[in-house]
Amino acid sequence: MTKSLFVVSECAPLVKTGGLADVAGALPAALAAQGIAVRVLLPGYRTVLKQIGKTKTVARYDALFGGTAKLLACKVAGIDLLILDAPHLYDRDGAIYGDATGQDWPDNAERFAALCKVGAMVAADGVEGWRPDIVHGHDWQAGLTPEYMMALGVDAPFVFTIHNIAFHGNANAGKLKALGLDPARFHADHFEFWGQISALKAGLVGAAKINTVSQTYAEELLTPEFGIGMDGVLRARQADLSGIVNGIDLDAWNPEADPNIKTYKSPAGKAANKKTLQKTFGLGASDGPLCVLVSRLTEQKGIDLLLDALPALLDRGGQLALLGSGDPKLEVALLEAADRHENLSVKIGYDEALSHQMMAGGDVILVPSRFEPCGLTQLYGLRYGTVPLVALTGGLADTVINASPAALARGVATGLQFFPINAQALANAFARLAALYADSKVWKAMQRNAMKQPVGWETSAAAYKAIYDSLTEKQT
Repeated sequence: MTKSLFVVSECAPLVKTGGLADVAGALPAALAAQGIAVRVLLPGYRTVLKQIGKTKTVARYDALFGGTAKLLACKVAGIDLLILDAPHLYDRDGAIYGDATGQDWPDNAERFAALCKVGAMVAADGVEGWRPDIVHGHDWQAGLTPEYMMALGVDAPFVFTIHNIAFHGNANAGKLKALGLDPARFHADHFEFWGQISALKAGLVGAAKINTVSQTYAEELLTPEFGIGMDGVLRARQADLSGIVNGIDLDAWNPEADPNIKTYKSPAGKAANKKTLQKTFGLGASDGPLCVLVSRLTEQKGIDLLLDALPALLDRGGQLALLGSGDPKLEVALLEAADRHENLSVKIGYDEALSHQMMAGGDVILVPSRFEPCGLTQLYGLRYGTVPLVALTGGLADTVINASPAALARGVATGLQFFPINAQALANAFARLAALYADSKVWKAMQRNAMKQPVGWETSAAAYKAIYDSLTEKQT
């Protein structure tokens, strides 16, 4: 059985800020079905240590970037975990990446370098007889792992998954010594990026294979528009780059057995959930579609475009129930818009149970992102018969079949896509949505198509296994 060590900064259900955590929490079980044993190395944030219960100490470190630390082994929600308990790095108020004001922790370079170094040490020495055949890092927080593996002479291959290339994990070059990095490798061919240490670039250069979370996003990353300064590095590694779309946890997101909703097996079951959702958000009955949006409120997610395009939805009898938090200016703008429009309701924050209720009760899930590596909310929508209306980018392009005339004629459409990604195109999509929703026969067919789409991990896990197999075969 192939053994894989995930090096990752967040993992559901213990700690989550976005889709990365969902992948880290769901993919290990999917890989287990492929004959791959995964252990997940995760920082011991205060919130994590409060949830993990009984643990076993499997390693101790006398000096790890400014303090002592220990490695704890445990199992939570079926996931085999290795928790790096380093209080000087992770036991603090605020969020996992920054303080209560939203500012990044000034020692983030050290905090995640520690995670990477411990990952390399586990790869070198193992823990209690378990030693990984593959080390699999996720995003910049795991990017320095191959540098430390190289320094320790570890021969296990490193796989690097890009969930969002917008975050590089850059640090001042003056930290080279403090981070224990080889200054001879601080140049453009390795981890130097415009005079800074780039953890992301270290992962891209040091990986045996690189993948990202959809085929379209993999292709987008080769362009300056989407590559965010790393497009040249990725073009040089193009032969080793692939796209594997994410899946979702079919047990956690199951309209037939969801404890948060009135469960249902077909789109017809949505009616009761829709009424409940309208009541929850203070919305009345309407002849138009009830759209839902669960998102970080940022320009990347297209929230400013949505604000500009909203009249095209609301003036046609549509409604919008929105749950999210993020940019304070966008939060205020949305709340002010909700005061002006009776068919718009906004809740600032996040509520997992409510997000399930929104998927169950909504007619449409909106994802108007300017870029979206994969996206999970549109997959939840498909599963619940909540038709996605999405921007044509990244994983949104790969997972939604646009209601074009050809797709409607063949009876295969599962949602709507809009391009270019601007407010006018989104407004045009709202006009198309109103027409489609008004045709109950067409709309029900789209809902049924959506619910038939494969959105689990089986196919994608097999693709990850193929990457692992290609590398472990090279080692034998």
